[in-house]
Amino acid sequence: MANSRYIAIEGPIGVGKTSLARRLAAAMSAELLLEEPETNPFLERFYREPDRVALPTQLFFLFQRVQQIEQLRQADIFSDTRISDYLMDKDRLFAEINLGQNELSLYDKVAESLAFSPPVPDLVVYLQAPVDTLLFRISRRGIDAERRIGRRYLERLAEGYARFFHDYAAAPLLIVNAAVIDPVHND
Repeated sequence: MANSRYIAIEGPIGVGKTSLARRLAAAMSAELLLEEPETNPFLERFYREPDRVALPTQLFFLFQRVQQIEQLRQADIFSDTRISDYLMDKDRLFAEINLGQNELSLYDKVAESLAFSPPVPDLVVYLQAPVDTLLFRISRRGIDAERRIGRRYLERLAEGYARFFHDYAAAPLLIVNAAVIDPVHND
């Protein structure tokens, strides 16, 4: 990891991506690139009414991530080490899980029109944990909107991530069983 310039941490909601990214960035004196779900004006409503606001929720995240990555490119992504709590490819993964076929088609057209080519990380760390662990951690962190996340949704996310990373070959991949490793509460 010491030679990596861009490390992306991935995994389902509640697995500890942001906490691990923060710890690694501090340990490596790296720049931190974090998702900003709290700025998505649709997210809280998405957890209440996923079918009604899935598309605007997903498009907001797409534009947010593209903008963040573009700002990194302009600052020369290779000048410093950067740690991110997401992989750009996750956006399409969530779109597949959250959108109906027509909405997914529209999402794909919008994403293609951006003509965006994100940088490939030097390392991807995929954190995985059982759904019960995810539910416990989500409950423990106490974010109101996330309390509406159901078991079935987390199961679909975990399955989607497992399928995605089963064939992932774009960058070196480190798979970590985060069931007993809790970046928030363990040293």
